[in-house]
Amino acid sequence: MTRETSDSQVVPEAGRTAASGRRPRRNKVPEPTVHFWIVKVLCTTVGETAADLLSEKAGLGPTGAPVLMSALLAVVLVVQFRTSIYRAGVYWPAVALMSVVGTLISDNLTGNAGVPPATATAVFAVVLAVVFVVWYRRERTLSVQHVDTVGRESFYWQAVLFTFALGTAAGDLVSERLGLGYWLSGTLFAATIAAVAIAYFALDLDAVWSFWTAYLLTRPLGASLGDCLSRPPGDGGLGLGAVATSALFLTVIVGTVVRPSVTRRDSSEPEHPGAPAA
Repeated sequence: MTRETSDSQVVPEAGRTAASGRRPRRNKVPEPTVHFWIVKVLCTTVGETAADLLSEKAGLGPTGAPVLMSALLAVVLVVQFRTSIYRAGVYWPAVALMSVVGTLISDNLTGNAGVPPATATAVFAVVLAVVFVVWYRRERTLSVQHVDTVGRESFYWQAVLFTFALGTAAGDLVSERLGLGYWLSGTLFAATIAAVAIAYFALDLDAVWSFWTAYLLTRPLGASLGDCLSRPPGDGGLGLGAVATSALFLTVIVGTVVRPSVTRRDSSEPEHPGAPAA
């Protein structure tokens, strides 16, 4: 989903940054190409399996795991905000850690606090909606092709975190409480993403909302994929375990991210000043 957003959704950048006194930066989010979506799903899968691994296998529990991963996420986000351009080696670790933290937040709410998945889904949906409303009222755009100020990047990462939390709660609601199982749930979410893509390309569905809808749905899709591989056969999985599944997908992520970051194929910025953007 790479079509440019409409003029009504984007305020002229020079005017806004000059008026607010903010120094304009280059876009900090990669171009949402097929490569972007593949890595995003892989990151969500790692988020699901790593959260289970830390909470259960590593013995960190419902408190230790979120504290540790939140601290790591804070460090990576500091580095991310200090960079002036998109860097795959910083951006994608931040996404992966967001996935883990968002999963842990949702799991603690539903598993330890006893909040029903339907209620947790509704709560996270409201919080995400508030983030989008405030973001739009402040910046007049939700486009990821214009994450080029500190304020917009702050809203962007807030939205990313709550899409992971909401996607986790919604995924649990569909796969477990509704009894669809991991394989059928994964197929359902994949089909829904495909429907969004068709509506975007064939029916001219709004670019911004197409992106965020697909971004949200990749979370339960990745979680279903991770559960399919890691859960024991008695629970409907293949029994690879959380360690093997996490290691497998981390390896694939590293290999998938390194090559485009070298060739700059996932960047929406020109390689040289004056060159046309991708």
